[in-house]
Amino acid sequence: MLEHFRQQVTDNLEQLLSILPPVLQEGLAHIGHHEELVEIVLDLGRLPEARYFSFTKDLSDRPITQEDLDRCVSQVGEFSGDNRAGIERTLHRISAIRNRKGTIIGLTCRVGRAIYGTSTLIRDLVETGKSILLLGRPGVGKTTALREIARVLADELHKRVVIIDTSNEIAGDGDIPHPAIGRARRMQVARPELQHQVMIEAVENHMPQVIVIDEIGTELESLAARTIAERGVQLVGTAHGNELANLIKNPTLSDLIGGIQSVTLGDEEMRRRGLPQKSILERKAQPTFEIAVEMMERYRWAVHRDVAETVDNLLRDRPIARQIRAVNDQGTVDTTEETPLIRNPNAANGWRASGRMKPLPYAPKAWDDDDEEEEYVAPAHHQLPQDEPAKIYLYAVSRQLTEQVIENEQLPVEICRDIDEADVVVALRSQMRHNSKLRHMAEIRQIPIHGVKSSSVAQITRALRRLLHLDTSPTEQVAIADLNAFAFGDSDDELEALEEARLAVEQIVIPKGQPVELLPRSSVIRKMQHELVEHYHLKSSSVGMEPNRRLRIFPA
Repeated sequence: MLEHFRQQVTDNLEQLLSILPPVLQEGLAHIGHHEELVEIVLDLGRLPEARYFSFTKDLSDRPITQEDLDRCVSQVGEFSGDNRAGIERTLHRISAIRNRKGTIIGLTCRVGRAIYGTSTLIRDLVETGKSILLLGRPGVGKTTALREIARVLADELHKRVVIIDTSNEIAGDGDIPHPAIGRARRMQVARPELQHQVMIEAVENHMPQVIVIDEIGTELESLAARTIAERGVQLVGTAHGNELANLIKNPTLSDLIGGIQSVTLGDEEMRRRGLPQKSILERKAQPTFEIAVEMMERYRWAVHRDVAETVDNLLRDRPIARQIRAVNDQGTVDTTEETPLIRNPNAANGWRASGRMKPLPYAPKAWDDDDEEEEYVAPAHHQLPQDEPAKIYLYAVSRQLTEQVIENEQLPVEICRDIDEADVVVALRSQMRHNSKLRHMAEIRQIPIHGVKSSSVAQITRALRRLLHLDTSPTEQVAIADLNAFAFGDSDDELEALEEARLAVEQIVIPKGQPVELLPRSSVIRKMQHELVEHYHLKSSSVGMEPNRRLRIFPA
């Protein structure tokens, strides 16, 4: 995506400056840089400050008096329950600090700007009709972006848009909203604690297609947002938090991304997933917002197109994919994809698409503890499906490692939770020998069992490839031979670590020119990985402290 980034700024700054004492207006005029002014801070008994994007200046050498504060307060609107006020028909926000008696002893006069064109960064997402959540630290421009998105939806996409304006920050102070919101309608909130009620009222009374909400911050507001989304209304909202991961740790707002619950697994399920503990965290429901945007800087945003998938990966400690959109010096929008480690972006070029899949010719045989073959009991006519992914049921085999193998090899395989849905069972041999119940269930359902000696990447890869009847290509045979040459012994851990390094080099470091950090390993295994990386004429170094010391591979 490359688009020209056009913006027009409207700030009505002269109306904000007019409420200040003349000496402070002179100080601001002397400093200049009005286009970079963020806020003016007036605290009783302290020097007045002007805060800009990159610096702060004192406006006078005379401390602020109570008369100065009273003069400013008399020229703005009424302060609401959240101690915020504004100037009519402008976007400026005046926030008050009070003493115990309720007297105002400090003011923060924040400059409000309507910046037309900011929605260009996510215009394609806005047009999808999906609910969008904007995240970012205070001052990064969430409300400004929200205001522009509301205008685009109402004026350019011709949708019925209602803005829930708690502190009149989106559409300005007064009864007539600021023209920056276009034809969107604005509902004011009498008290901040009533925002969730106004959200529901807007849906019930005014038939909106889109609801715009700023600063979702309470559990009731989160529940109201879910209720609105379930009624088929598009939501565009903001919440405080730098990243999506912050909401997972926030019990008040976690419902926005589906809610988090602790699940206790049974012994068999824990072994099947290959997990070290029984209690795990899982997503409770579908997220209220389908798309999340992390506003890292004013014009550099990270987009998560599938919030459900991102949250699931975060809970399982997997790398996440996101899209970075930024405005460059030429005024165009650059888009780059941040993909997880060793993830092949060409998903369509998988094994099934290549036409190399064949039926799996199983012959019935008895289970023998000393037998080195891996198949067990399947009818001779059994074959895997040809037009859809093969479904496997794991028993005592690591689900995480299996999913990693499926992604790395781009195999047409899905892991299912119920044996009734499975085409084949993949089981750890040592556990399978003593489980006559599972073997009996497989025989009744005529499902083959494929045994593996250990729950390792090498063994799982070999098992899945044999299941799909995929012969090792000459190139892969050379790669395996090379790995054996670098291994000190013949353990699965060594080959797995070397395979991880090889895939990182061949799929990430060389083609994409990006550095990669591998999983923590022992010093002996790291030495093997170092030697393998040198074979590719690349450099590597060990980083971190034990027991998390790991290899970092650098591009040429």
